[in-house]
Amino acid sequence: MRGLQKNLFFWMLILLVLVFLFWSTLQPGEKAVALNFTDVMEKIEAGDVKNIAVKDNIVSGFLKDDQEFAVFVPSMFAQYYGNEILEAAKAYKIPVETAPPDAEPMWLSILPTLAIMGIMLFAWFMLMNAGQGGANKAMSFGRNKAKLHKQDSRRRVTFSDVAGLKEEKEEMQEIVDFLKNPGRYRKLGARIPKGVLMSGLPGTGKTYLSRAIAGEANVPFYSISGSDFVEMFVGVGASRVRDLFNTARKDAPCIVFIDEIDAVGRHRGAGLGGGNDEREQTLNQLLVEMDGFGDQEGIILIAATNRPDILDPALLRPGRLDRQIYVGVPDVREREDILEVHSRNKPLADDVRFDVIAKRTPGFTPADLENMMNEAALIAARNKLNSINMDTIEEATTKVIVGVEKKSKVVTEREKRLVSVHEAGHALVAAMIPGCDPVHQVTIVPRGRAGGFTMQLPTEEKNYMTKTQMFNELMVLLGGRAAEKVILKDISTGASNDLERVAKIAKDMVVKYAMSDNLSQMSYGGDDNVFIGRDLTTKRDYSEQVISEIDMEIRQLVDRAFAMTVELLEKNLTQLEGIAQALYDYETIDSIELHLVIDEGLEALREEKEAEDAEYREKKARDKELGREEKYAAGVKDALAEESPGEDLPEDVEEEVEEELFLDEE
Repeated sequence: MRGLQKNLFFWMLILLVLVFLFWSTLQPGEKAVALNFTDVMEKIEAGDVKNIAVKDNIVSGFLKDDQEFAVFVPSMFAQYYGNEILEAAKAYKIPVETAPPDAEPMWLSILPTLAIMGIMLFAWFMLMNAGQGGANKAMSFGRNKAKLHKQDSRRRVTFSDVAGLKEEKEEMQEIVDFLKNPGRYRKLGARIPKGVLMSGLPGTGKTYLSRAIAGEANVPFYSISGSDFVEMFVGVGASRVRDLFNTARKDAPCIVFIDEIDAVGRHRGAGLGGGNDEREQTLNQLLVEMDGFGDQEGIILIAATNRPDILDPALLRPGRLDRQIYVGVPDVREREDILEVHSRNKPLADDVRFDVIAKRTPGFTPADLENMMNEAALIAARNKLNSINMDTIEEATTKVIVGVEKKSKVVTEREKRLVSVHEAGHALVAAMIPGCDPVHQVTIVPRGRAGGFTMQLPTEEKNYMTKTQMFNELMVLLGGRAAEKVILKDISTGASNDLERVAKIAKDMVVKYAMSDNLSQMSYGGDDNVFIGRDLTTKRDYSEQVISEIDMEIRQLVDRAFAMTVELLEKNLTQLEGIAQALYDYETIDSIELHLVIDEGLEALREEKEAEDAEYREKKARDKELGREEKYAAGVKDALAEESPGEDLPEDVEEEVEEELFLDEE
């Protein structure tokens, strides 16, 4: 009907055309010659008329040449003209026939009126439908957009499908037990948490964990995004909240999952005007609905967000979202389990070790690990491999961290030298400072927006950073700029990203973590304020003089780190130039090759590279030789089979023939 409404005028035009065609077929065709009264009288007087017929207001007949004629006599002149024609016909003895008027069917007489009325009714019906459709659409704004996920045994997600998150699953197990056996909790007078807030970085598995809860309890699972509540029309969000919980009550016990709840649950009164808006009305209705839950209704609200700090306190009080679970980044053991889950349907080579991959991917979320394994499968397919090997996974890891390798990018010799020196500075500083994360790979091959990169992989999980570790990180980041100054006697724009990270780390050290020796042990507003209204009405707890001292401390901290970095590189100038030249010659070096240049010099690396090249060429020639021998051996067997089918020759004879064929080919 919606498509019909869109083409209303088109259909009306078609109907008009059909009515016109039908009506035209009912009209008699004009086959006779139309004459006027004078012409008829002249024809009669000339004796050219054979006969005359009178019917209604039409006087017709045939001429002597069998040509039919007709003349229309208006009603007001019918008596005069009719008498004249009849008198003339009588005088010239022309046969005259008369016939009564045709009895026209009633439906035919009212057909035009019915057609017009039908068109009007059709137009009215279509317009009313269009109006009702608009009204229905307007009314449907208040309906919730939640998707109901029925638990199918084939697609059912349970805790066994969620790798890692051991403590989080234990917390959620109480909710699952309540949904399965609510009577046991009622007997003890226990009240299950009405709501659970899961917070954490994007991709840590908050949505997947909530689906696993519904799968374990085998109850309906409603999922909706926080942004689906808010519309441009006032009151729509609150109406959708009411409709959502009314729908959930019909399927209780069930789970209602609101993703990105910060879209509607932000702190109220954070606007500049402080007035009420649509988002606040939606939040108020959500709070009312959560308070309206009966203790035995069996509706569990699970919300997820990346920003729990901006949620309204009323949403987090006991009785609403009274259980908060932080879903963090998996550790090394959890990453190993996650990799096993995401590689179930992928063919892996024998050299793949998940424990090694887990150690090389610190800070990766489950979404990052899934993306990495998918990229590894794509790379293996692109290279026409039958399985995913360790080199493919390492390439996928680098691609996820840095970006796509741009081998086709044209790099001038001058830029290549600049990038080599810059990355050599990062690598040498990271290798020379005790306690830094070891360097895994250094390359000048462009990836993403970076002209090159130095990859460091930690040997252990770090939950906290000391002042020394953060200062060492400043030195590593400044190593590229310092190397440019030491070797090239100039600096470039290639350190822009390094300098941004340096500014953030130095500011956090002074402002957030109070790691300055000249300032008090207190935080100076290190948290970023996302509310303009609150920021304008918030009074600082420190003076302008303290702000000046903070700026001075940050500057001194960065200057000291840069000076120490330059001093370190100048003391190890030979190693720095050796690493830069190695990168210029070979583009990529690993940790072993880096330390070989630092400990034994560039010549030692060149000798090892030459030995590797010689070994590679020898292996390639040997493989080629073995391939030729296998080919000749297969040919000999085919020839022997043709000469003596079904019979086996003595081994000495077969070897002799094979050797002879091989020598002939040589």
